[in-house]
Amino acid sequence: MDKIKYLSRINLFQDMDTKELQQMESITPISITKKGTLITSPHNNQERLYLIKQGKVRIYTISSSGKELTIDVLDSGHLFGEISLFAPGSHLIYAKALEDSVICSINKAQFEQIIMEKPAIALKVIKILSCRLKEMEEMMEQMAYGNVRSKLLFLLNRLSEKFGDPIIEYGNETEWIRIGVNVTHQELASMMGSIRETVTEVLNDLISEEVVKRTSTRGLFIIHRTRLKRAIEYSV
Repeated sequence: MDKIKYLSRINLFQDMDTKELQQMESITPISITKKGTLITSPHNNQERLYLIKQGKVRIYTISSSGKELTIDVLDSGHLFGEISLFAPGSHLIYAKALEDSVICSINKAQFEQIIMEKPAIALKVIKILSCRLKEMEEMMEQMAYGNVRSKLLFLLNRLSEKFGDPIIEYGNETEWIRIGVNVTHQELASMMGSIRETVTEVLNDLISEEVVKRTSTRGLFIIHRTRLKRAIEYSV
C-alpha cells in the first residue's frame, strides 16, 4: 500500500481528496517502531502529532507512586499526541508501541497551518480530544482506586470493546470474543499498575469462573461477554 492510500485511512484525513493527501504525504515522515519502543514522553518535547498506520500503541501516565496507569490502547487509523500538542505540560502522557507498528507524524506548526486552512479537521480534533479526555478520566479513576480484580475486568472490557472479534461456530456468533491484542501477564500488570503474580492469580480465578478462556496462542485472550459484564457489576 502506498503512503497516500494509508493516509486516507487515518480517521482525521478520511475526507481529503487525492491532491490534499499528496500535500500531506510530503510533511508526514514515516517510521517503523518496534514493540516496546517509547515513542513520546513528557521529557522529549517534540511537539508532534502521531498517526498510526499499522500496529497498536499504549497511552499511559505514571502515578505519584511510580506505577504505570494505562489511559488507552490505540490501533490503526488513530492518532495520539494531540493533548500534549495543544495543552503542553497539562498531562504527563507517555506512548509506547504495544506491538511492531508503522507510525507517521507531523510537527505542530505544520498541523496548525492545516487546521487553519481546513476547519473541518479542527472540528474532528476537538471531537477526538473530548472523547480521549473522557476515556482518560474513566480509565484513570478505575486504575487509581479499583482493586486488582476490578482493574483487570475493566481493562479486559475496554480491550474487548476496541479490539474484540466475535468467535463464530457453525455459522453463528457466540458469546465468546477474541481480543486482538497480544499482551503477556506482565504487560497486563504494567498497564494496571500491579505485579505479574497478582494478575496471573486473578486471571486463573476468571478462567475457573469461565469468564476467560485459555488459548493456544500465548498473549491472546478469549472472554465471554455476558459473564464479563456480570463480573464487572458484581465487582463494583
